[in-house]
Amino acid sequence: MEVSIGNSNDLIVQAQLIRNQVFTKEQLIPQALDLDGLDEVSDHILVKKNDEPIATARLTCQSDGSAVLARVAVTKSHRGLGLASDIVNAAIQHAKNLNVTSIEIHAHGYLKNYYEKFGFQFIKEVEMVGEHQLIEMRLGLLQAAREW
Repeated sequence: MEVSIGNSNDLIVQAQLIRNQVFTKEQLIPQALDLDGLDEVSDHILVKKNDEPIATARLTCQSDGSAVLARVAVTKSHRGLGLASDIVNAAIQHAKNLNVTSIEIHAHGYLKNYYEKFGFQFIKEVEMVGEHQLIEMRLGLLQAAREW
């Protein structure tokens, strides 16, 4: 398996193909809600197997040093293999490499326990997307003290 991180047009298109399959077709979330205009200013984590895109997530850095992790998706044929955990771990490591101080995620409510395993803490229930209740969670990233 190959993991790529970046924001090239090719990477964005492949990530959007996965998201269209998972969110629009399977979860019946309107595509307009997925295509929110942030793809071009975000980093995308993409997993490919035999040159086929199979999992993705998006990390959007904010001017205050925080980031938003969103659009975590794994194709149906590759679920249950730990790819979502691999994507989340890659996103967290990438955020640390960028000196991000915290990561926020708006996840489906039923994934609360899953994200708690990574250290995310529940903040509050937020918007409904289609028929899905989302919750806000946050992960604080400790920054090592710099030696001067």
